[in-house]
Amino acid sequence: MHTYRQGEEIGAKVNSLTSIETELPFSYYSLPYCRPEDGIKKSAENLGELLMGDQIDNSPYRFHVNVSESLYLCTSNPLDEADVKLLKQRSRDLYQVNMILDNLPVRRFTEQNGMTIQWTGYPVGYIPEGTSDVYIINHLKFKVLVHKYEGGQVKVLGTGEGMEVISESDSDANSGYEIVGFEVVPCSVKRDPEAMLKLKMYDKVDPVNCPVELEKSQLIKEKEQITFTYEVEFVNSDIRWPSRWDAYLKMEGSKIHWFSIMNSLMVILFLAGIVFVIFLRTVRRDLTRYEELDKEAQAQMNEELSGWKLVVGDVFREPTSSKLLCVMIGDGVQILGMAIVTIFFAAFGFMSPASRGMLLTGMIVLYMLLGIVAGYAAVRLWRTLKGTSEGWRSVSWSTACFFPGIVFIVLTVLNFMLWTRNSTGALPISLFFGLLSLWFCVSVPLTLLGGFFGTRAEPIEFPVRTNQIPREIPTKKYSWLFTLGAGTLPFGTLFIELFFILSSIWLGRFYYVFGFLLVVLLLLVVVCAEVSVVLTYMHLCAEDWRWWWKAFFASGTVALYVFLYSINYLVFDLRSLSGPVSATLYIGYSFIVSLAIMLATGREVLD
Repeated sequence: MHTYRQGEEIGAKVNSLTSIETELPFSYYSLPYCRPEDGIKKSAENLGELLMGDQIDNSPYRFHVNVSESLYLCTSNPLDEADVKLLKQRSRDLYQVNMILDNLPVRRFTEQNGMTIQWTGYPVGYIPEGTSDVYIINHLKFKVLVHKYEGGQVKVLGTGEGMEVISESDSDANSGYEIVGFEVVPCSVKRDPEAMLKLKMYDKVDPVNCPVELEKSQLIKEKEQITFTYEVEFVNSDIRWPSRWDAYLKMEGSKIHWFSIMNSLMVILFLAGIVFVIFLRTVRRDLTRYEELDKEAQAQMNEELSGWKLVVGDVFREPTSSKLLCVMIGDGVQILGMAIVTIFFAAFGFMSPASRGMLLTGMIVLYMLLGIVAGYAAVRLWRTLKGTSEGWRSVSWSTACFFPGIVFIVLTVLNFMLWTRNSTGALPISLFFGLLSLWFCVSVPLTLLGGFFGTRAEPIEFPVRTNQIPREIPTKKYSWLFTLGAGTLPFGTLFIELFFILSSIWLGRFYYVFGFLLVVLLLLVVVCAEVSVVLTYMHLCAEDWRWWWKAFFASGTVALYVFLYSINYLVFDLRSLSGPVSATLYIGYSFIVSLAIMLATGREVLD
């Protein structure tokens, strides 16, 4: 919490220009805006902010706490053809200017169909209905909400040498104003450039009543000089510091979230009933009886049995491409662990939206640290299937490089496309090599260490013996269509939450209902485990003992439906998204997320 004194100067900052039409962020100063007198200074950014394309710079907009004023900033040079083309393009692509004051994003409000809609940021320009002319936003009316903070009447401070008591009169030094809201009304105003050029930055000007009539607005055209001005009004508010983010994080559609959870619970109860009947009442009873018989009795019994009981001696035979299966399950354990831990901490408020990029930074750090778990899970399964630890280093290396390698290749292609467009979303080359260093210096060694521990762990003990000669599989096999269709049940538990997540990512909305998301994630894990059990039982009843991969994809195919839903969202909900580069970025990121979901849910084969 930061308190400001009466009249204390505070500067607003600007983030990258963003648009829901292109999803390509650009620097604020790529447009002919006014620049600070002391030069452009970039704010220190964490890993998450850099990966999201944030570029936070200082701005010439300065306020004096609790002092309302109307000020002049600057007048641009005459616009040339390139400036006009760029301004018009950014306006047509609905780019927004994202301004920040005391770590609060600026908000604006619009009326649509009798409803008040809240937005973050304000547009670069606009095109009035019935005309093709483009007007620039060059005057901003800010409203800063402040709450007066009073220091406590008596405070006791502990020091290294003793205690100090501060009296009521001394507490005045601790009082001040807290900034609890930041709003803007943008408008376009045409001013006389000759008169404005006589002014200096921060000279007083007459206030403006927004919105302004069209003939008095500033048109974007060649040789025009644009004057930038702003007003600020400070308003006392009852909002306290801990509640100042509530206006941004209003949870809309809570009934829909609860419906999603109840829907998931119904699916879980239905599948749990099936699993109970299959496992506890049928499989376990018959399996115990079968193991108590000698070989001759088993052979005699096999002649009378049918279904899964005929392949009981082949159930745990090593699958084809066993190394790849171990690698994918190891990566799935790592991704699922990262997701659960991250969402758990976010649900309990440890990752505030005020800390930009912390969620993504935390996910990357956790993913790298959990490499030790991935290596352990992959090598232990490898040792179980092979009966020996030989080749564990290769399994560990493959586990450390499989998913990150695919992500690295996809991001390299997408990053190259962003570089060609001079977007701030492109990763700096230094960060690119920094991520590679973290991968090979942190994640890979931890995965190898986890693999080493896996060689020392006891292999998983199977409840039945495996026959030396594999049983012949009937011609009528278990259809892969059942496996593909099984993914619809896990998808049904998360598709509602998926809509809100996609809206927050691609439409610039805040997503902070991590409590619901944590519940949905845990329900998804349970549903995936139950689906794998049911589909495996049906598979074995078809007398086909090659169940490993189909059990993996039984729950893993939820990723296919997530990817298809993402394409549906692109076509029907992001119709404003324009350009092949933007669509390629969307599909590339959706592919990475879908692959991660497949690995995380497919690992339920271990259950």
